[in-house]
Amino acid sequence: MSKRIKDTDHLVISARVKAMENQLLTREQLEQILEAKSDEEAVKLLEEHGYPPLSIRDPEALDEALSAVREGVLTDLADGAPDIRYIDIFRSKYDYHNLKAVLKAEAMGADPSAMMMDMGRVPAEDVREAVRTGNYDALSPILAAAAAEAREVLDTTRDPQLSDIVLDRWYYKDLSALAEDTGSAFLQGYVMAQIDAADLRILVRTLRMGKGPEFLQGVLFEGGSIAPESILAVSAGRGAGLMELYAPTRFAAAAEAGAEALKSGALTAFEKLCDDAVSDYLAGAQYVAFGEAPLVAYLAARETEYVDLRILLMGRGAGLPADVIRSRLRASYV
Repeated sequence: MSKRIKDTDHLVISARVKAMENQLLTREQLEQILEAKSDEEAVKLLEEHGYPPLSIRDPEALDEALSAVREGVLTDLADGAPDIRYIDIFRSKYDYHNLKAVLKAEAMGADPSAMMMDMGRVPAEDVREAVRTGNYDALSPILAAAAAEAREVLDTTRDPQLSDIVLDRWYYKDLSALAEDTGSAFLQGYVMAQIDAADLRILVRTLRMGKGPEFLQGVLFEGGSIAPESILAVSAGRGAGLMELYAPTRFAAAAEAGAEALKSGALTAFEKLCDDAVSDYLAGAQYVAFGEAPLVAYLAARETEYVDLRILLMGRGAGLPADVIRSRLRASYV
């Protein structure tokens, strides 16, 4: 059992995070960027909030710039965090992203370098070497087990999508183990909310694809607050009971949008409401004076901000109407 960190151990980092929260973009500021008369004006507004020059017309350059900002924030807060596991929660997805990239590239006989992101707990090159050699000593036990199983599935089926499903399942298992190991009820609740959102998305998508509970059972994630048996029952009923199952939860609006999406139309509103429900879990952290909650909520808020900026700037670059872009922006933390 790892050392438990007390709330008071977060006094210094909490004070820093409270100050940094003032730099988060508000809904009004996002609106100013959205309504800017030119791309140059939009970029200038972001520079005033500490962002580097961002390329609206070059998605790849935009992603690279936002990744650099993300890495800077994680590294900065890691230096003062009393427990690195709270940072690892946000780094771990890049480990699994890199595993997917290496395995897919290997199956295609391609170089994964352009797809990899050196922002995880493990250096990207170490992940690549582990997959290449089959020696997983540089990886954590959970990440090593994930890599080994995904590699076996890919070798057996030659289907990258199936190996991705394996890695996604291990990713959420990894998050749950990290959160449980800290002993933080707040962090465990955050991970649980993410798993609930992921399972709801899978339920709606598989229903739209006409897939039954037999398929769904193989792709659901463990660790959420909704019993898998209840989700499978909705699947068996071809969507019947979807809204009722989620009505008592923060995912009620998302489930309603999902039920509508089963009839026709895009999943855009549904996807946004799933994300907003996870953000709703974090909202109360603004009123916590110190502890791990402000740190976790701030990092999650920054992740939402990056998503919103990408939606907004790429939408502007594509010439989408402001109302369309506005409807896709996630709920703001501030």
